[in-house]
Amino acid sequence: MINRVGAALRDFLKQESAGGIVLIIAAGLALIIANTPLAPLYFGTLETKLNVSFGDFSINKGLILWINDGLMAIFFFLIGLEVKREVIDGQLSSWDKASLPLTAAVGGMAIPALIYVSFNYNSPESIGGWAIPAATDIAFALGILSLLGPRVPVAMKALLLAIAVIDDIGAILVIALFYTGEIKVEMLIGAGVSLALLFAIGRMRIASAIPYVLLTVIMWVFVLKSGVHATLAGVTAAMMVPIVARDGSRMLEHMEHGLHKWVAFVIIPVFGFANAGVTLIGLSPADLLQPLPLGIALGLLIGKQVGIVGFAWLAVKSGIAKLPEGVGWRKLHGLSLLAAIGFTMSLFIGNLAFEDQAQIDAVKLGVLSGSLIAALTGYFMLRATLPSENAASPLPDASATDTEASDTASAN
Repeated sequence: MINRVGAALRDFLKQESAGGIVLIIAAGLALIIANTPLAPLYFGTLETKLNVSFGDFSINKGLILWINDGLMAIFFFLIGLEVKREVIDGQLSSWDKASLPLTAAVGGMAIPALIYVSFNYNSPESIGGWAIPAATDIAFALGILSLLGPRVPVAMKALLLAIAVIDDIGAILVIALFYTGEIKVEMLIGAGVSLALLFAIGRMRIASAIPYVLLTVIMWVFVLKSGVHATLAGVTAAMMVPIVARDGSRMLEHMEHGLHKWVAFVIIPVFGFANAGVTLIGLSPADLLQPLPLGIALGLLIGKQVGIVGFAWLAVKSGIAKLPEGVGWRKLHGLSLLAAIGFTMSLFIGNLAFEDQAQIDAVKLGVLSGSLIAALTGYFMLRATLPSENAASPLPDASATDTEASDTASAN
């Protein structure tokens, strides 16, 4: 059992890290294209209307909304699977395991939001973006962490993963509570019926993925039309998937592994490419110093460090939690900077919070600048903190242990 969970974790981390590199390339490409003569083609393509009709029932949206509402529902379905697995037999399955990442993640969401509000409390048109800097992009963060190679202890990767999963749960709750439009009850009833059928087949532990997929698509359509954000259908549906099917197969694990490559190498890079493009021509430093982008950038860059390290320190000092073996305060500080990479979820929430294109561009500017600085700073901090690659070894190393002990002691 332990070997299987360990192998699954290594496979997950490997795919997410590689996907993070692809995401970085896709975002960079979008940023380049948006500032070349190809920009009209880029933005025009994203605005292209696509209509899907079934009799009198139709969905007519621009390509960018099909990506953000449709493809991202698959991403959220995967998040739901990951959350369920982590809660049942993963990093969140017991208080001893969950206490540190839970405390750190709460601080990492609360402090960035407060920093954003402190910059925008006098701007009613901007205050709705308070949740933007509270997000963490796990693919991006693990992609940067993977550049450090085998020097990174597995405990550090697991801690970053657990913090990001809890962060995703927080983002899902925020979207459900604060970014829901006018509710259409009849559509919500249809979504409820679909969810009830998903619950029933989940209780019967049906082994085929087909009924889960069909019912999830149906529920997504109802939720899309109900006023509740459609991506929440993915999370809710994932919770109905059984851990073990009736034939003994590990249903949830198989679905999770089957989706990982599609999400990591197709869906998230496509989302990044579609949402990272912002025109920088004519911008000046003063544009970045406006309350909206500055609140986001500093919320990510400063808020995540203060929130994650500060709340973790309080939890450890009060006896609520303890640092994992091999993870000292300097390493946790480096992780907090990687957790400040908010790219995917931050841009997603920004699109929910604002409709005005100028505000959306300001969100992109704040997210990209804050995430870029956090990524570079976190990488070089961890590179200086972790043992050299030649010293990295799966066997315990006395010097590494002494260094970690000194690291922890100096922070105390």
